Amino acid sequence: MTGFSAVRRQMLRRSRLMVVSPNRWRARLVFFLGALAIGAVSVLFAQMSDQAQLLFRQTFGGPGPSHWLPLLVTPLTFATLAFLADRYFPGSQGSGIPQAIAARHLQDDPKRGGFLTLRIAAGKILMTVTALAAGASVGREGPTVQIGAAIMVFAARIGGLRRVHGLILAGSAAGIAAAFNTPLAGIVFAIEEMSRSYQVRTNGLVLSAVIIAGVASLSLLGSYTYFGQSHATGTFPWDWLMVIVTGIAGGGLGGLFSLAALTLTTRFRRMRRLSRPARIALVGLGCGLVVAGAGLLSGGATFGTGYEEARGIIEGTPQPWSYFLLKFFATLASTVSGIPGGLFAPSLSVGAGLGGAIGSAFGASIGFAALIGMAAYFAGVVQAPFTTIVIVLEMTGSHASVTPIMAAAMIGFAVSRYISPVPLYHALARLWIADAIRQRRATHEAPPAR
Repeated sequence: MTGFSAVRRQMLRRSRLMVVSPNRWRARLVFFLGALAIGAVSVLFAQMSDQAQLLFRQTFGGPGPSHWLPLLVTPLTFATLAFLADRYFPGSQGSGIPQAIAARHLQDDPKRGGFLTLRIAAGKILMTVTALAAGASVGREGPTVQIGAAIMVFAARIGGLRRVHGLILAGSAAGIAAAFNTPLAGIVFAIEEMSRSYQVRTNGLVLSAVIIAGVASLSLLGSYTYFGQSHATGTFPWDWLMVIVTGIAGGGLGGLFSLAALTLTTRFRRMRRLSRPARIALVGLGCGLVVAGAGLLSGGATFGTGYEEARGIIEGTPQPWSYFLLKFFATLASTVSGIPGGLFAPSLSVGAGLGGAIGSAFGASIGFAALIGMAAYFAGVVQAPFTTIVIVLEMTGSHASVTPIMAAAMIGFAVSRYISPVPLYHALARLWIADAIRQRRATHEAPPAR
C-alpha cells in the first residue's frame, strides 16, 4: 500500500504541475495559435489560388490573339519562378512534402536544412499563386504541408516547445486537413506518408493540430466536400472488371509518373554543361513550353489544378480521351520544372480523366469510374493507398463505393510499386537531405574570411 500511495502522490504532483505550470500553458497557447494559423493561412492560400486561376482563364481563355499568349507567358514565368526559387527561396521548389519529410530526418541540424522557415512559406505561397496565374498544372495542397510544418516549427521556436520532430508531423497533417477539409485524411497522411509508422508520443499533437486547424478552416469556409457529394455506384459483378482494369491502368500510369519525375529531376540536377542559373532557366523554359502546348491542344482544359474538370467528370460529364494524357504531361512538366507547386489536385484530375475514359469504354457510370480512376492513379503516384482511400472518400462523400475504391487503390499501389520501387516523395526527400548535408559540409569546410 505504501508503494501505491507513493505512486499516487507522484501522479498527482505531475498532474498539478501540468495544470498550474505557466511554462506549460504558454507552450500550449503557442501550439493552439500555430494550429489556428495553419487553418487561416490555408484558407487564404486557397482563395488566392482560385483567384489566380480565374485571372488566367479570363486573360487567356477567350478567342483572339490572347489565346496563343501562353506559349510566351507560361515558359517565361516558369523560368523566372525557377530562378527566384533557387536564388532567393531555396527549398521552396516542387510540392514541399519531400522537404517536410527531409526536415524530420535532419535531427542534428537545428535549422532543419532551412526548409521550414516562414520566409520559405511566404515565398511558396506567392510563387505557387503566380504559377497558377500563368497556367501551371500544380496544386496548393502539397505546398500547404510545407507551410503548415513551417508554422509549427516557428511556433516551437517562440514557445519553447520540444519534440520538433512531432510538431513537423502535426503541422503537415493540419495542412492536409485544412487544404482538403479532410481531417481523417490529415491523420492518415501523417502516419502513412510522413512518418511511415504510428508513434504514440506524437499522436496527441497530430490530432490536436488537425482539429484546431480544421475548426479554423470550417469557421471561415463552412462545411463542404472538396468535389461535392457523389452518389455514383457500380453494380456487382458487372463493373468489377472495369475496376480491375482501371486499377491496373491507373497504377501503371501513376508508377510511370513517379519514375519519370524522379529520373528527370535527378538528371536535371546533374547537368553540368551549363552554369546553374542558365540550367535552371532553360529547364523552366522547356517545361513551361510543354505545359503551354498541352493547354492549347486540350482547349485550355489542362491549365491549372484541374479541379473543375475533375468535378465535372465525377458529376457525369466526360472529357475527351486525350485529356488525361495531356494533363499527365502538363503535370509532369510542372513537377520537374523547379517551380513551387504540388501535384495532389492535378493527379486527382488525371485519375478522374483516366477513369472516365475507361468507364465510357465499358459502358459504366462515368462518375463511378472517375472515382475508381482517382483512387488507382493517385495511389500509384504517391504510393500511399490508405491516405488515397480516405482522401477520395472524404472529398466526394462517396461512401457507397468504399469497397471498389479500396480495391482500386490497393491494385494501383501494387502495380506502381513494381514499376517504381521507391515512393516518389521519399525518393525526392533523399535528394533534399543530400543537398542539406553537402551545404553544411561546405560551410564547415570553408576557409575563414580574412
